[in-house]
Amino acid sequence: MGKKQQEQDVYAQAAGAIGSVVIVFGILAAIKEKTGLPWVAVVALTVGVLIALGYGAWKIRSLVSRAFTGGTGPVARLKQETAAQVPAESAVESVPAHPELTAALVTAGAIGKEQVIRAEDATVTDVKNGKLYNFLVPEGRTYEDVEKKLGTVAGMFGVTRLHMKLERSRDNERRVQLLKLHNPPFSSPFVAPTRQQIESFSGIPLGHDVTGELAGVSTFSKASLLVAGMTQMGKTTLVNGLITCLLIAYGEFELYLLDGKFCGLTRFESIATVYKSSDDPDVFEAMVDELNERSDKRYEEIKEAIRKRQPVPKFKPIIFITDEAADFFAHDESREGKEKARRIAEKTRSLVSKSLESEISSVLMTQRPAQNAIPVMVRDQFLYRMCLYVASSGTAKVALGDTYFETVAPINPALLDPDIKGQAVLFANGRSTLIRGFNFSDEFVWGVVDEIRNRHHKTLQKAPDSPLARAITLMRSSGVDFMTTRDLAEALGIEESDPVKRGKQLNQLLEVTAHKGAKGVRGYLLADLTAAALSRS
Repeated sequence: MGKKQQEQDVYAQAAGAIGSVVIVFGILAAIKEKTGLPWVAVVALTVGVLIALGYGAWKIRSLVSRAFTGGTGPVARLKQETAAQVPAESAVESVPAHPELTAALVTAGAIGKEQVIRAEDATVTDVKNGKLYNFLVPEGRTYEDVEKKLGTVAGMFGVTRLHMKLERSRDNERRVQLLKLHNPPFSSPFVAPTRQQIESFSGIPLGHDVTGELAGVSTFSKASLLVAGMTQMGKTTLVNGLITCLLIAYGEFELYLLDGKFCGLTRFESIATVYKSSDDPDVFEAMVDELNERSDKRYEEIKEAIRKRQPVPKFKPIIFITDEAADFFAHDESREGKEKARRIAEKTRSLVSKSLESEISSVLMTQRPAQNAIPVMVRDQFLYRMCLYVASSGTAKVALGDTYFETVAPINPALLDPDIKGQAVLFANGRSTLIRGFNFSDEFVWGVVDEIRNRHHKTLQKAPDSPLARAITLMRSSGVDFMTTRDLAEALGIEESDPVKRGKQLNQLLEVTAHKGAKGVRGYLLADLTAAALSRS
């Protein structure tokens, strides 16, 4: 096909050339016949006329061009006057540029090819664990232009995105502070913070950043947190540190704990409003139901206050923390199992999304950040997200969001060193921060727990007299952790002989749900009564 096409092109060109010769010959013949001149004179005359016409056209074009783009015309004079006021291009190029920063940012696309980082606007300082670049980007650019290209900029410096930390200035949008670590982040552990450091932090610290500074979130009010990461990556240690910091920095709040690992959150059992150690979805659903019910009651109080034009009541915060949450959304592929999983997912979605205004926050942790581990309807409700090491970027999207890698300066959790436990990408308020969770000593944690427990004990001692307070005092004086409904009802003066009616009366008196003890005997746990009393204080 190619050779045949070439032959056709040659024939077409030859035919065109022959046609042109015939036309030219016809024109010359017409001129000869009109003028009666010999052939040589006709050809010479024709060539001379064409040359004269070409020269005339060139001369006219030159005059027009000179009048409007150069020479002494009005436009030319305006350009000369402007040039006198604006530095020449050679002068701009002669401005001393910082070679390393200019080359890196131009190649990365953070600034334009014709722009430079002026040497006089840049300083480079050696710090403890890296090098700090402090500079101004050219006019028309801001720190965000560098932040968006931070991964590419890191490559230009010969390191990874994990080695880079960018800070914006508080006084100039063009000011950039860029830290480049000498070694991979967290190569050396940082010392756990003291109580004073935690208390002075503006918010709730969750870990150290790559420089050793405390990093975290501003508040847990009206916000929830999803924590995901593969097994043995330090997730439980990280969350134990989170709870410890909450107890120190957050003030008075109620703690609901569901320990799916059976012993991961045991340190805080004695100070929790509710503590359960189970992997049974029914237990999870019951706790979610209780919290949804408390949320509904709080919303009723809010609406009633608004109707009466009174200030909205302030509620004691509740933080619900669940370890191994994925287990509670799993099912056995049966019809009943799928329906149960769907029901639990919908209740959890409602709790996470609708309870924030009533000061109920949720923290769900999972070591199975697979696509179906935490239902999408639940995952999408979390304002804060944290992802420890995972095997792929796809898995990271499950924890951090499907559009995470389209956000500003994302950090890929798949690039974290799995041998450094407790590392995580914290994504909060549209920003990514690489942190490593605190590993507090047992003595430090127990000290915080004992302080909270003593505070609770003093609160109960000061509580006004009530059936609930009398029940707690009775059980403590008797040295028991569980008392049957019959015995407790008699002690509180309920004389009803019918077991069902007696149970209802006691339930209404205490406003606490009875517990089904060993051998099916119903009664009340001291821990449940204490938690109820603390929640009302």
